[in-house]
Amino acid sequence: MRLVLHPKVYSDIDEIMAYYERVATRQLADEFYAELRYYMQQAGERPESFAIRARDLRRVDLQRFPYHFLFRIVGDAV
Repeated sequence: MRLVLHPKVYSDIDEIMAYYERVATRQLADEFYAELRYYMQQAGERPESFAIRARDLRRVDLQRFPYHFLFRIVGDAV
């Protein structure tokens, strides 16, 4: 399925990566981004495998980092 991101997602990702660069290293920021992209790709490939949390919103928890994202299936997009 096609993945469509809310415009605010980009600034949120930038803020999180800047935080990890500031308190740790660029490598940690890159590892966060790699894990986030992996789970976004999984959400696009198999969206029904993630549990519904509220109404039609599904939640994906990152494993290593204390973040999650929500998505919904709309037609052929998530």
